[in-house]
Amino acid sequence: AKWKVEGGYIEVVPGSGDLVSTRGFGDCQLHLEWATPASPKGEGQDRGNSGVFLMGRYEVQVLDSYRSRTYADGQAAALYGQFPPMVNASRPPGEWQEYDIVFHRPRFERDGKLASPARMTVFHNRVLVHDNVELAGATAHRQRASYTAHPDRLPLLLQDHGSPVRYRNIWVRELER
Repeated sequence: AKWKVEGGYIEVVPGSGDLVSTRGFGDCQLHLEWATPASPKGEGQDRGNSGVFLMGRYEVQVLDSYRSRTYADGQAAALYGQFPPMVNASRPPGEWQEYDIVFHRPRFERDGKLASPARMTVFHNRVLVHDNVELAGATAHRQRASYTAHPDRLPLLLQDHGSPVRYRNIWVRELER
């Protein structure tokens, strides 16, 4: 992906593709900061849309949800398509926001059967919005989420969803279980 890098942040160049880590992660703590465009354009899902995908499959939505309506499980900090956040902790467009995420990957049996689902705890701007939630499966748009067996470590992905969203101060700490 050819994202813009300047001023201590990276910015989505719409249409350039997702940004994917070269390294894979499983159980981890992830911190990142993000900002949607200061001058919002569009409504709902068209306002500063992006996403943080753990293991490239399990999405925490990034969206300008400040005084902007959209479907509940598609707003900022939603576990996309599955769980809305407990509260909308969004700051105004253009302001830096932060996510602190604790992620526990799903476990699979040798035959590929799900042994235990993925779980996530998410803080949005230091406010608890998901508390050890069990995911129903990988992120899916307007479909029921499901699991497909996959490796124990997969890359993180920042989504190019056509909006110039900015990211900075990204760090990951692997967790032992």
